[in-house]
Amino acid sequence: IHLPMRSQYGAVENAVETCRIFGIPARFETFPFRGGEGLSRDERGRQLGAVYQTTVSGEPLRLFMKRLVDIVGAIIALTLLSPLMLVAMALVKLTSAGPALYKQTRIGLRGRRFTLYKLRTMRTNAEKQQNSVQHLNESDGPVFKVRQDPRITWVGRWMRRTSIDELPQLFNVIRGEMSLVGPRPARPGEVRRYEAWHHHRLAMKPGLTCTWQVSGRSNLSFETWVRLDLEYTQTWTLRGDFVLLLKTIPAVLSMRGAW
Repeated sequence: IHLPMRSQYGAVENAVETCRIFGIPARFETFPFRGGEGLSRDERGRQLGAVYQTTVSGEPLRLFMKRLVDIVGAIIALTLLSPLMLVAMALVKLTSAGPALYKQTRIGLRGRRFTLYKLRTMRTNAEKQQNSVQHLNESDGPVFKVRQDPRITWVGRWMRRTSIDELPQLFNVIRGEMSLVGPRPARPGEVRRYEAWHHHRLAMKPGLTCTWQVSGRSNLSFETWVRLDLEYTQTWTLRGDFVLLLKTIPAVLSMRGAW
């Protein structure tokens, strides 16, 4: 935003506040500088002729390191867990009709749509039966979750409890659509029902795990879930990501809140 601040201060303030709520990057000039000392730098390290404030952290080195960790970590995880994923895929094919891999549209960074990969845990016509089980919803907010969803196969129930159905999302991480750590990707229908402040969880790439996954998962309310995601988007560090990845292991093994 580059406007005369004195005459357009109200408009700038409203625009920046809207960007902050929705997690959209915005940079605006506060006042120009003469001379080279004390100047801010943009995301590429270039010196700017003004002091800038940002609504979303865009530090290039930290984001580059996070991406590097994602690629290396996902490749290692796929190498180690591919036998388990192949066994799970075979069980899906042997116990129910339909493909082993399930594709679903999800909302990623700043509202971008992408195709998420999972191992199929439900019958092939589960999407068409959504309305028939809507009354069983046990979650608040726009999220739909049922502890004993009748559409889930017995193999699918086991995979959900152990999070094995999420393993194909490592390919989404390699493709750059997801991160190892970040808010879980939402469905388009859920995002359409978001309140304004919920959108800030889209300020970062969605992830395989985050604070919500190690704090109770489906046992938490939707508002608590979103507040944990917002806290992550505003305070994340590489060290914090490693801690969350380590905490995910016992959280998955305990299967607490996984349904």
